[in-house]
Amino acid sequence: MPSYEDTDSHSSTPKADLRKSFSNGSPAKYSHTLPVPDYAQTGAIEVPASRSSIADSEHLMHPLSMEPSQASRRGSRNSFGASLPIPRSKRQSRLSSVTMAEGIPGMPSLQASREILSSQVQDMSSVKTNAAKDMAFAFDIDGVLVHGDRVIPEGRRVLEILNGDNELGIKIPHIFLTNGSGKPESDRCAQLSKILNSPISTEQFIQSHTPMSALAEYYHTVLVVGGEKYKCREVAQQYGFKDIIVPNDIFAADPTISPLKEFFTAEQRATSNPRDFSKVKINAILVFSDSRDYATDLQIIMDLLQSEDGVLGTRAKDPVSHRIPIYFSQGDLLCPTEHPTPRMSQGTFRIALEAIYKQITGVELERVVYGKPELATYRYADEVMASWMEVIHNEERLPKNVYMIGDNPQSDIIGGNMYGWKTCLVRTGVYQGEGNDKENPANFGVFDNVLQAVQAALRKELGNDFKFNWSDSMNPVTGQHSVPAIE
Repeated sequence: MPSYEDTDSHSSTPKADLRKSFSNGSPAKYSHTLPVPDYAQTGAIEVPASRSSIADSEHLMHPLSMEPSQASRRGSRNSFGASLPIPRSKRQSRLSSVTMAEGIPGMPSLQASREILSSQVQDMSSVKTNAAKDMAFAFDIDGVLVHGDRVIPEGRRVLEILNGDNELGIKIPHIFLTNGSGKPESDRCAQLSKILNSPISTEQFIQSHTPMSALAEYYHTVLVVGGEKYKCREVAQQYGFKDIIVPNDIFAADPTISPLKEFFTAEQRATSNPRDFSKVKINAILVFSDSRDYATDLQIIMDLLQSEDGVLGTRAKDPVSHRIPIYFSQGDLLCPTEHPTPRMSQGTFRIALEAIYKQITGVELERVVYGKPELATYRYADEVMASWMEVIHNEERLPKNVYMIGDNPQSDIIGGNMYGWKTCLVRTGVYQGEGNDKENPANFGVFDNVLQAVQAALRKELGNDFKFNWSDSMNPVTGQHSVPAIE
């Protein structure tokens, strides 16, 4: 995979040229019929794709399946062929979620006296304070801070330190950058706040499908796939999508569409929205999260990909040229859970779909993948981190020294390396090997857990004498304890 270049931070590709190229840079033989979005009006940023849009399934195929090549056919109707859109609009700050913690059971509110005293200490230690404001952390979550609903103890301590339990009493900028998905950001933040016993704001949190909210400006009717129950429908509604369909809506309207589906509960039927889908034109397919029903979801997606402009029950004479766009929120094959070894994630579902599509049509599926290590996710992280700096320090800017801490070399580490961040690999999740990863080595090092990684980064930026505890007995003038600390 090529490294990110400075010029990738903003797109200079003319809109007319986007109609003539695929995301892999090869010339198109047919002009796109979908309009290229006007990013200036929709409030989105156009970010070049860092990976090919062509499927990754070729190496899985038997040689006979490579024929016919259908090379003369048009590759995609994806109007974002060379780019991914992400939100441009500035996030609205919710300062109360940062300074107070009354909304989270068991967490006391921050004391005003501590805020005053810490500000005095920071004024007297300006060099160290400025260095603390000029560094930031981007945390993967699963396998770094938690395992499912179970906290990794070092993760809890890390957030205490970064939220002010340090010698300066200063909040050190940090955001959460996860390929996890399937729930509204507010629900996930509330869940994590409870598990980690630290306040986590939606304004510092990015799930794999968070940047996909920009797609709501371009597609009216979408099929949203994956996730528990109907949470992803709720996510899409919050993002502003107008007409949202989930696979159970389609199955409720026509159970014969998925003959391998054995169970359809009364609750599922009651919460479905069946209609005559032969009269509905679906504009795009959005895989927000892991599929809970591979057979049904794969069948419905395959029907749509071969349909006439997204109308179920139809079959296009040339399904490749009439294919509607499909987006995946991330590409991870494995995900750490409470199970002893990592479990299959959304990437395995995507590869299964790509292989099926290749066998049936004879061509590679062209699709778009968000999430780490895609460049768009890191560009969006910059937007979020700068906004978060304004929330906690009233300075809307991006810190110079950003540390990415993750457990997956193929997403967390390779993405951070290519984006110019310092990367730390921990052994509490997907990666549990000896030494550094040979294919995608972390450039700052490998650590047994997240606490070791954060402490090493803080010592590098703030000095080996930096203390990881705050004391209310601190004298801001001398920088020493003026009275014995209360045990």
